[in-house]
Amino acid sequence: MRRIVVTEFVSLDGVFEAPGPDGSGFKYEGWTMGFNNEEFIKFKSEELMSADAQLLGRVTYEGFAQAWPERTGDPFSDKFNAMPKYVVSSTLKKAEWNNSHIIKKDFAKEIARLKEDEGEGDILVNGSGQLVNFLFVEGLVEELRLLVYPVVLGTGKRLFKNTHVKLKLIESTSFQTGILALRYEPMR
Repeated sequence: MRRIVVTEFVSLDGVFEAPGPDGSGFKYEGWTMGFNNEEFIKFKSEELMSADAQLLGRVTYEGFAQAWPERTGDPFSDKFNAMPKYVVSSTLKKAEWNNSHIIKKDFAKEIARLKEDEGEGDILVNGSGQLVNFLFVEGLVEELRLLVYPVVLGTGKRLFKNTHVKLKLIESTSFQTGILALRYEPMR
């Protein structure tokens, strides 16, 4: 059975909104810039290479579908663009980014089925705050990776809303730039 791994960039005060420049107009859009280095890029590359699918909410999917197809020619971008992408949305009409599929109804049942499908790698969830909260409520997440950046924003969307889950820390890694990678498993 494949695992759902949620991986999120968050500030010290729990904001996950617009970590990269995305044109959203968020006051601190792109707040992760300047912190990434070779060791962090290696970490993110290993994470991606251990996955064989992405699970995304509509808003994150639309942002990724706009930004990623033009990035090619390196192993990270090529894998990111080629791997299957499953979009959880009752409103999205078409998913045109390469190898994208829409999950339109029975979200928990369809996601559980996706975990049972053939595949060796993890199913990664990036961004997708509303979906992440749903996945935790439904007990569908096997691992949460918080990439905590040494910045306080004071405003912005928080990752968790009306979600209560107890987590067990399984690993922590610090990077030279001050980013802290925290790996958790939900306590069931």
